[in-house]
Amino acid sequence: MNALTRPAPAFGPAPDLEPALLPWAPERMGEAPPPAPAGAPARRRFGPVEALWLPLRLAWRQLRFEKARLASAIAGVMFACVLVFMQLGFRAALFESATALLSAMRADIFLMHPMTIVSFKPEPLPRLRASQALALPEVAAAVPVYLTQATWRNPATGVRRAMQLVGFDTEAGVMDIPGLAPLTEALKRPDTMAFDIRSRPEFGPVARLLGERGPFEVQLGHRMMEVVGLIEIGPSFGADGNVVMSELNFRRVVKERLPSQVDLVAIKLHPGADRDAAMARLRAILPPDVMVLSQPQLVQHERSYWETATPIGFIFMFGSLMGLVVGMVIVYQILFSDIASHLREYATLKAMGYSNLYLGKVVLGAALLLAVLGFVPGFAISVLLYDVVGKGTFLPLGMDAARGFGVFGMIFGMCGLAGLLAMRKLRDANPADMF
Repeated sequence: MNALTRPAPAFGPAPDLEPALLPWAPERMGEAPPPAPAGAPARRRFGPVEALWLPLRLAWRQLRFEKARLASAIAGVMFACVLVFMQLGFRAALFESATALLSAMRADIFLMHPMTIVSFKPEPLPRLRASQALALPEVAAAVPVYLTQATWRNPATGVRRAMQLVGFDTEAGVMDIPGLAPLTEALKRPDTMAFDIRSRPEFGPVARLLGERGPFEVQLGHRMMEVVGLIEIGPSFGADGNVVMSELNFRRVVKERLPSQVDLVAIKLHPGADRDAAMARLRAILPPDVMVLSQPQLVQHERSYWETATPIGFIFMFGSLMGLVVGMVIVYQILFSDIASHLREYATLKAMGYSNLYLGKVVLGAALLLAVLGFVPGFAISVLLYDVVGKGTFLPLGMDAARGFGVFGMIFGMCGLAGLLAMRKLRDANPADMF
């Protein structure tokens, strides 16, 4: 027997609402209802939990009746879930990797040239601005930071590859890079640098060579530099690897850089100083060739470049949207064909007194069941793919609770919208036409 044609007790009695009454009911004809027999139990009213549970139970029986169709719907929702998870994961990895170096800086205020749109292509800033910032009594230190790219020669194969160089006063305490603190004294020596262990493997087996030989020389640009230790920053879409060195060693490698030009100035304030007030005073005393930013503003400036000035952020968001559209179309087709194949059963339920609202709850219940059944395997597959892709690309791909709940909300809304669109087919379930 079909799930929709089971006896009425399987679904419970019709709701005690005016639209559920039959056309010839006394209440509709203006007649007084007959008195209840003596001793008859009071008519039962459903609570909110039962009002949701009964349509949901019918929806599950209806979905389970066609197991092949149910498997197709779950596969469609799972595909949309995985696609959205991967697109949002790549987008988050893009922003996290692009701002990893700036997020590691531990300064209160930063000075940057207004024409700088992204950190790996900075516009030079007069070093004099750092000295001018020291005129404020609340400023404890103003540390110049140098950023550029140079070619790195693989110590094993000799292949050259572009590498991000970061130069600054390693004793100033403006960088909180993992592994940097123990190397402070070693980086004071001439021609020394620290290598980012999370750089791509195309730069060579630096960690293994360092463990076997100890500090060893590598050609960086046109100069031989000694690798004295390892730090952790990570590659980004703008740089595949990083090295950190002192300001003096940076000038030795990048000889064409004028000593009077810097790329960024990191300012540390005295404890208890008002950062916002200090930023306002710096904007008042410094020329317009300087942009005064806090660290959150500096990170947001970098993030905005990748999000708006490049097509990468738009591509990832568009991919997520397309995944939701594809999933919604699949769920809609499944629900629509399911309603069409059981149209007579829906008409029978209408003839028994069930309202369109109740039948609409059944369709929406089926959509939401598909959302849950498709999300669970999609989430598990996405976690596995995050691990595989993260190890292959060296990008910070990882699942977090906020993204998990966010994608579930998207899938939930996608299936709900598909259910609302499929409910229009219920209008064709007219008992007068079917019988």
